[in-house]
Amino acid sequence: MFRQRVDENTSLKMLELRDADELFALLDASRSHLRTWLPFVDGTRTVQDIQDFIQSGLQQFANSNGVQLGIWHHGQLAGVLGLHYIQWTHRMTSLGYWLGEGFQGKGIMTNACRALIDFLFQEYGLNRVEIRVAPDNLKSRAIPERLGFQQEGCRRQAEWLYDHYVDHVLYGMLAQDWVHASR
Repeated sequence: MFRQRVDENTSLKMLELRDADELFALLDASRSHLRTWLPFVDGTRTVQDIQDFIQSGLQQFANSNGVQLGIWHHGQLAGVLGLHYIQWTHRMTSLGYWLGEGFQGKGIMTNACRALIDFLFQEYGLNRVEIRVAPDNLKSRAIPERLGFQQEGCRRQAEWLYDHYVDHVLYGMLAQDWVHASR
């Protein structure tokens, strides 16, 4: 079981099936806000859909190919932070994240990402972490920028978002640079 303390108010914990109702309620309450940037929102209509997502994340962790973490802030589930995959040969991964609308603007995601990236470089021995964000998603882009990630380029039409393609700005952080950027 993966658990990581972020700060005195926030912690990361691997999502479990018992979290499905709370996670669905959080997503459902922020549905219109999240839909702007996340392609899975319309397809997540029931608690069973969330259970399937959590089960997939548990299998991902069992296969040493990533993890899906709940972000708990003051004891409430605030959002999700996950590894899309882990490429062990190249020692790299990519992060994805979202917060419920009421939890945004408090530094929660920046702090959660910082704690997870520390873990990935120190404990997993990874060399590279990527974050990919739509160019107009300024709140999400602010996170890698605050953490000192390098903007490395743009992947054109990288994601189908309901009825159109969106580009992704690619941010990267190397283990050798993290020591300096994270302080």
